[in-house]
Amino acid sequence: MTPSVPRPTRLALLVTTALTGPALAQDEPVYLGEITIDGASYETEDSDSYSTDLVSVGEKATMSPREVPQSTSVVTRKQIDDGGYTALEEALADTPGIMILNNDTGRSSIFSRGYEFDYLYFDGLPAPVSSIYGTQPDLSIVDHIEVLKGPAGLFIGTGEPAGSINMRLKQATATEPKGYATLSGDSNGQARAEVDVSGALNEEGTLRGRVVGAYGDGGDFVDGVENGVRSLYGTLAWDVTPDTELTFSLSHMQRDIAPFNGLPTDDDGDLIWTDVSATTGPDWNDFENATTDAVLAAEHFLANGARVKFSMRKSRQEADFLYGYSGSTADENNMISRLSWLAQDFEQDSLAFDVHAEMPFALAGWTGTAILGADWQKVDSTRHQARGAISGSWDLDDWDGGVARPDASYTSRTDTETTSTGLYSQVRLSPVDALTLIGGARLSWYDGTVDSRTLATGEVSTARYDVEAKVTPFAGLTYDITDNATLYASYSEIFIPQSELDDDGDLLEPVEGRQVEIGAKARLGYGLDVSAALFDLREVNRPVSVVGEDYYVAEEEVVSRGFELEVAGEVAPDVHLAAGYTYTDTEYLNGDNEGDAFSTYTPEHMFKLTGAYDVTSGALEGWSLGGRLTWMSEFSSRGIEAPGYGVVDLTASRTFANDLELRVGIDNAFDRDYYSRVGGTTVFNFRGEPRTFNVSLTRSF
Repeated sequence: MTPSVPRPTRLALLVTTALTGPALAQDEPVYLGEITIDGASYETEDSDSYSTDLVSVGEKATMSPREVPQSTSVVTRKQIDDGGYTALEEALADTPGIMILNNDTGRSSIFSRGYEFDYLYFDGLPAPVSSIYGTQPDLSIVDHIEVLKGPAGLFIGTGEPAGSINMRLKQATATEPKGYATLSGDSNGQARAEVDVSGALNEEGTLRGRVVGAYGDGGDFVDGVENGVRSLYGTLAWDVTPDTELTFSLSHMQRDIAPFNGLPTDDDGDLIWTDVSATTGPDWNDFENATTDAVLAAEHFLANGARVKFSMRKSRQEADFLYGYSGSTADENNMISRLSWLAQDFEQDSLAFDVHAEMPFALAGWTGTAILGADWQKVDSTRHQARGAISGSWDLDDWDGGVARPDASYTSRTDTETTSTGLYSQVRLSPVDALTLIGGARLSWYDGTVDSRTLATGEVSTARYDVEAKVTPFAGLTYDITDNATLYASYSEIFIPQSELDDDGDLLEPVEGRQVEIGAKARLGYGLDVSAALFDLREVNRPVSVVGEDYYVAEEEVVSRGFELEVAGEVAPDVHLAAGYTYTDTEYLNGDNEGDAFSTYTPEHMFKLTGAYDVTSGALEGWSLGGRLTWMSEFSSRGIEAPGYGVVDLTASRTFANDLELRVGIDNAFDRDYYSRVGGTTVFNFRGEPRTFNVSLTRSF
């Protein structure tokens, strides 16, 4: 997914004058020069909208959402700013169909249709993501976020069938100096500063640059928890020729956190409704990480409308942490008798390349577009780990974190190396203007090795993955029933290599995610995108161990099915709206758990609503008033039941004459008491944030 970006249309206009005189004959044409007329834009930061004309997630080119035959959502820059979002999980928590299993900032798990996202994309280029290492980016560097739900294996091959999350990084588009500075804070003790400056670096404006910096630090509503972030981003864009553009971006982010792993349940497995600030963290809890990303792209447009693009992403991720958490349930007096602790040192390097060509063509009166491309990705990681436990007695209602720090000498080392190579093609063919047929296939090669070493003994165990010439198909169609409404259908796949062996000693066939989706998309009124989707997502070839034997069979099958309704955009010129309802039902289709839900994390019902009204008259003229509503039904994990909940947030903002914007907000305005995540009897049960006040000042220039 390395999308092309539409170029501005430049027209040399000739006009006929009515001037007369010796130097100018009547009706003589006069050349007025070159005028740039901007069409649909892929960037959203100046759009003042909750919808966008173009997306690229799941594709290799930018196109309207109606041209993508799968469910898509976009969080525009205006939504990010209106919501005061600074972290990816905050923005996606308000995205229809997305379930966040929250943790410390940057360390939350992101789910769709019952599955966790395991890759994040920067400008279409992938790198693995694991919630435990906190590598999600700071949103100061992001123009907008695109989400595609369901398998997207044509342009990646391997991964979970949750879908794709692509972040469009801020681009160096401005030719005149522009930017902003923001200061913000909240009642939990968080404070943050953010600066963004961009402009041309030469007189012609063919070389442009941009720098973005952010710094945040402070407490949390949970006692002892701290969240700090430092982010620096720079990008360059160079118009080498009118038809060739070279872009480069470099980002570096560090997180410094005193983490919290959630509360235990009581001895009966019921949730504990102690004070919302209750913690289980010792005073020595510490988490630090660093993530560096470099993205390079070169794109050339040909005279016949074809284009060629090369891009690469280099990512370096490091994490070092030691933290303790409850290792037992709590008794009737909210006392726990054990603390568990985990220490890790993690390093990961990933490198991804992509090259592809897009070519328009005509065939027997039919019009079409073909994409041919190849990609390659390598990921190397090393993890040192130690675990332990401390016995004692601790009171959740009167916590004492003064526990002796353990000697966390690493006991195991895991080295992982994976390489994937792919060839892909996609054809879009229109026999008539209203109908587009889409077909594609990917050929993948994948190999990987995981070496696990016990450091005390030197004993090594090895797991291997190997996939040769795996075919991943895609098929879809779109049909425009009116100029503004489209029906669509699609079939998509993705696969996950397995290391388990069958009774012949051969690797099991890869786990496959297969989805059929049908739906409709339309653009109404002032730019309101409306969509509806029905989906049936099945995962097959899941491994099952054979009782009494040391081999596996690939026979388990699960299904996730449901429907989604979504709207995003402007109901009226001054009314911005993003909302969605999702119904999801997950089930084991065979085996010992047949008929049971397999993704109990996923609520059956989710409803999310975000809106803002720009007041244009009356006493509040100049203010923008908005808010959010999040409602979901009950969910569970390992038999632990969390009741459903609804939370309301309120915001108000005003821009004054000197381009100074004041924004104030109240999160959880009615101070609803709820659990936002449950995990196990000893850990990963998180209370929802209580009523929190926040404020920010932004000066634009």
